[in-house]
Amino acid sequence: MKFEMVMPKMGESIMEGTILKWMKKPGDPVEKDEIILEISTDKVDSEIPAPVSGTLSELLANEGDTVDVGKVIALIETEAASAAATQTVEETPAPRQEPIADTPAPAPTQTAAAPARPRSARFYSPVVMNIANENQIGFDELERIPGSGLNGRVTKKDILKYIAGRGQSAPAPQVQVATPMAPAGFSGADGIEVIEMDHVRKSIAEHMIKSKHTSAHVSLYAEIDMHNISRIRARHKDAFKAREGFSLTFMPFIAEATTQALKEFPMLNASIDGDKILVKHFVNLGIAVAVDYGLIVPNIFHADERNLTGLARAINDLATRARNKKLKPDEVTGGTFSISNFGVYGTSVGFPIINQPQVAILGVGAIKKRPVVINDAIAIRPVMYLSLTIDHRLIDGAMGAQFLQRIGQLLESYDPNMSL
Repeated sequence: MKFEMVMPKMGESIMEGTILKWMKKPGDPVEKDEIILEISTDKVDSEIPAPVSGTLSELLANEGDTVDVGKVIALIETEAASAAATQTVEETPAPRQEPIADTPAPAPTQTAAAPARPRSARFYSPVVMNIANENQIGFDELERIPGSGLNGRVTKKDILKYIAGRGQSAPAPQVQVATPMAPAGFSGADGIEVIEMDHVRKSIAEHMIKSKHTSAHVSLYAEIDMHNISRIRARHKDAFKAREGFSLTFMPFIAEATTQALKEFPMLNASIDGDKILVKHFVNLGIAVAVDYGLIVPNIFHADERNLTGLARAINDLATRARNKKLKPDEVTGGTFSISNFGVYGTSVGFPIINQPQVAILGVGAIKKRPVVINDAIAIRPVMYLSLTIDHRLIDGAMGAQFLQRIGQLLESYDPNMSL
């Protein structure tokens, strides 16, 4: 019998999705839970598994098509379709939590099978990267392979075709050179390369502009001594990683101190609706994560109800699933306060843009050893700069400064002999 695979409902507010890539073509066998396509919404890009095992008999929607939720996008020939499988396509289940590295916003990580590569204007699926790795195709060579997919993406068919003809002729350049004087990879006599924004990048741009036009941005920053927390991490890092399966970073401590401070300063956890102030007596903490297609801010819901280890697990889970495109759109909405950790790139101070409709965002700088004065003596301590951007429509400078100083007090007062 033929099973109808429909565009899955990725969240309560999501009514359509755009097909970015089909991982299979008609006639290919598929296994249940095998990634079969990649879709994009205005919130996230997601990889979608096959709901049943069988043979992909027909594609009813092409790459680049925007399809309403519930509309049939493919037919899978199978002997039987269980009720559980039907339920799977109607709403994508929450992905499994997998303990990997606990770093909220580093450069996107690679899978074990994928070759390390610099950032590229083109997206490469895990399937393409694995094939490239298995055939010793380096990044520079991969960049030269012509792509037939959406926005010039290299498909599985493209890379297999290239491998089949490898050594016979050099691959065609990705972009034609307009003049002999133009640099390779650029078009036009002026050497300007034109790259179309993808769906998610457009949404990010619109969101940032809206925030600057909505909120009266004011920024503050403070210097924090991370000596005690550094000692805690040094004492527990090996045992923690052996127990949890991922590294203990500074971010869970920062998240815990932030949630506690938000309970003491609830206006920082509010939003503005017209002439009304909506104060949330729960903390849905957003943690910014750098991914291939930009920056995304998934939320730890009810973060104030978690202990330090629970926050570490949640941060690791969100970061891992964000980079593997396993987040659901509902996980990037409903936040009450956000943290952006630009310090992982070595930046000491930065002032992030408020994540609407929130009224404040915390920026985390790099932790570096600096000379500080302690009891009239100079000492070397690991120091971090925290910045706070506030919406001056609701939060004045005094309250913002008190909130930021409270986070600093909480971070500096951790007991270095505490147990985890």
